[in-house]
Amino acid sequence: MGSKTFKSLDEQIELLKQKGLVIDDIDYVKEVLLRENYFFISGYRHLFLRDDGSRKFINGTHFRELYGLFNFDRQLRNILFKNILIVENNLKSILSYVMSKNHGFKEQNYLNAENFSKDYNKTRQINDLIRKMKRQINVNGKQHTATSHYIKNYGYIPMWVVVKVLSFGIVSELFSVLQKEDQEEMSNIYNVSIPSLINYLPILANYRNLCAHEDLCFNNRTNKRIGPTKYHDILNIEKEDDEYIYGINDLFAIVIIMKQILKEEDFVLMMNEISYELDILDGKLETIGIDLILETMGFPENYKEIVRI
Repeated sequence: MGSKTFKSLDEQIELLKQKGLVIDDIDYVKEVLLRENYFFISGYRHLFLRDDGSRKFINGTHFRELYGLFNFDRQLRNILFKNILIVENNLKSILSYVMSKNHGFKEQNYLNAENFSKDYNKTRQINDLIRKMKRQINVNGKQHTATSHYIKNYGYIPMWVVVKVLSFGIVSELFSVLQKEDQEEMSNIYNVSIPSLINYLPILANYRNLCAHEDLCFNNRTNKRIGPTKYHDILNIEKEDDEYIYGINDLFAIVIIMKQILKEEDFVLMMNEISYELDILDGKLETIGIDLILETMGFPENYKEIVRI
């Protein structure tokens, strides 16, 4: 097995040229590669490669196209991240309110397995989850002003404060093991079914982490799949083998989830920002079209119509 070796900026540029990438401003490209990392930028090359298996770029592919897609994905991550944070904050607020109102707000309440699902099959999951919560509270509790204030002055951390130190993943899993009455109260606030929320929340938690760590976003496919919704039907999304080809485990699935969970004004703003970034990218592409980008994202051509549904 061959090994990868360090390459200077000049060697990186020469390698890109050998693969057929057009570079006309070497100093600019050197600066970009130094700041952004050759490995990360080259991760966007796949849509620009010939289909003959040569692993070379389509004739005429310019560095600005490759870098344009890289920057588009960065902006896309930023847009999604800030909106998923809104969802995360809303979820934590609603969860802490419902649990505090129905079961109490001190540690002996929200760390008590009796206040969660009575399903015997979930007993082990609940106990593991409580251990995770205790660990996050111990590790992060004293690092936050609010939590340390309550520990110092009251000797406990109320539920509406402790959610601040819990990860989105923990909170999404918490919802899945709540008592049925608590789940119903929360799902009614979102006007989304309990099974859908149980499915949606870990998907959003995973996307949150993806965005936070600057992983490839626009072409990401989730392990979990969402079920058919009215939005698939209204947008007339095509089917293949009786399954929708878009909006199941791609980026448009995230859009469909956010449509149901975000406030309307936040969702409209999010979609306007995504459309704006797509327009900017469209102006930078020459060898491939924006339609290929949309297809890779899982966006139908009429994706903008979801705002008006």
